Amino acid sequence: MLEYIIGIAWVTAGTLLYAGQFISTVNFPLARRLGLQEHPETADPMSSRLELMTARWDLVLLWIPPIAGLLLLLDHAWWPPAYLIAGGVYMDTGGREWTKTTGLAAQGVPTGSARETLVRKVTYGFFIVTGLAGIVTAFAALI
Repeated sequence: MLEYIIGIAWVTAGTLLYAGQFISTVNFPLARRLGLQEHPETADPMSSRLELMTARWDLVLLWIPPIAGLLLLLDHAWWPPAYLIAGGVYMDTGGREWTKTTGLAAQGVPTGSARETLVRKVTYGFFIVTGLAGIVTAFAALI
């Protein structure tokens, strides 16, 4: 049952998050206006540049969890290995980004408003929790 909850979450939320990073990559000012990225008055230019570069890299990797979720929902035989890979992608992305932005903020670098910081932490928390759950459910299916 848990693997289906993860699959639905990865297909829906993962696709939306990927779309947000796509918008951020092709039109960063639009992403800011839509609230997908921190506004310039609440974030240091260095932090904003890091977010743009991160959005570009995310396009390379963040398509994997929605595809893994889709494989599970289609009951495809490859869903367990896909879940292992996707779980690792989300665990790394969430943990790395959480520590990066927390480290910048600890050094006094503005990384966004309180609301933007909360949204970011919820997103990274989603990555970490569902990534770990995806790895656990994949191992359970393979054993």
